[in-house]
Amino acid sequence: MAGVVLVSCDAFDNFPPGLTGRTLVLSGRLPPRLFGMFMRQMRLRQMRRMPVAFGWLTLRGDAATARWIRPVLERPKIRRDAVRTLRAAADTGLLLAAAERLPRFDRPALVVWARGDRVMPPEHGRRLAALLPRGLLVEIDDSYTLVPLDRPTELALAKREFTRSSAAT
Repeated sequence: MAGVVLVSCDAFDNFPPGLTGRTLVLSGRLPPRLFGMFMRQMRLRQMRRMPVAFGWLTLRGDAATARWIRPVLERPKIRRDAVRTLRAAADTGLLLAAAERLPRFDRPALVVWARGDRVMPPEHGRRLAALLPRGLLVEIDDSYTLVPLDRPTELALAKREFTRSSAAT
């Protein structure tokens, strides 16, 4: 039976999420060339680790976040597309409307949330799981928002157990 897995994600009115999200949306108002200059700061680990960057998103994913910014710095077309995406992504109404429809989702749903998340409030994970009729919440310790980077093994185990138990029902 098909289901869904949600992992520490935007929900309800939390958009743009945290300092990182607000910083990105604001920087997306810049022309692509200036956006690229702004993003050059992220080449420095100390800058990526700040709360306005990736510092509150991951405890262990610094190498991955360094790779993520490289295309924005090196490819003007990607930088332009990033700016266009950031300009279009500022609508919280979409998240609120989606949350209203969650009680109608009748399939198995796993909600995996970082217990120590500073950007995606743990309360939102609990609310999402409660709204889903067949929702199951798994909270992961020692992780921030980007659970796949911080605790990949624990996430994989939770998904495997969910898949096995969902297949049995």
